[in-house]
Amino acid sequence: MATSAPNPYANIGFEDFRRLAQQPGLSKYERIGFPDSYREGFEAEIFRDILGKLPRLNEDRQVILDVGPGCSDLPVMLIEHCAARGHELHLVDSAEMLGHLPDRAGTHKHAGLFPNCPDLVAAQQGRVNVLLCYSVLHYVLVDAAFFRFLDTALSLLAPGGEFLIGDIPNISKRKRFFASETGVRFHQEFMKTAERPEVRFNQIEPDQIDDAVVMALLQRARAQGFDAYVVPQSRALPMANRREDILIVRP
Repeated sequence: MATSAPNPYANIGFEDFRRLAQQPGLSKYERIGFPDSYREGFEAEIFRDILGKLPRLNEDRQVILDVGPGCSDLPVMLIEHCAARGHELHLVDSAEMLGHLPDRAGTHKHAGLFPNCPDLVAAQQGRVNVLLCYSVLHYVLVDAAFFRFLDTALSLLAPGGEFLIGDIPNISKRKRFFASETGVRFHQEFMKTAERPEVRFNQIEPDQIDDAVVMALLQRARAQGFDAYVVPQSRALPMANRREDILIVRP
């Protein structure tokens, strides 16, 4: 049985992305860990999906924090949107990534690895209205403890604050998709093969996010008094059939 194409960016972390940000010849999507075909032409739709899940982004003069924005068009859209709304925007990533992003009034760049940025964490306790972490959680697995990452992020939310952990590559969801007839056809067309994808249920996949991790994050957030939900991505997004989002709200 065939398997889907391997991910050349699996199991890399913060220091690897610092190097990618400086590597000549890479596209802006390759610098953030994606083949061009996975992001090119899709980021406007991704941003629309984010706006739909984080309604406070469409209010005025909010405090916004983006953890791991990278350097593609998506953070540029966020920067321009926040400038138009009068938001106070904070971006946390490596200096090398942040250097590719434009400077705007109201946008503050913080070079470092979240949550290992004590000055930022201390300054933003309980005042963040919108926290965005998109296509980052699987790299947290390499660089930080999941619960420490989550607990620190939750401590920053203001009352009514919204936290989107977006684009989570859940291996359990991926298996369910590739075990379906729709997933089989997708695999065969994408890989140009007549073979069916190999799917093994009830098997632990080291260094992968699965349903157990997703549910543990929900339970951890709820135990601290937050509402937490698993939400689907828009069907227009390139990996909606095998990725999902977590939305956490402070009541």
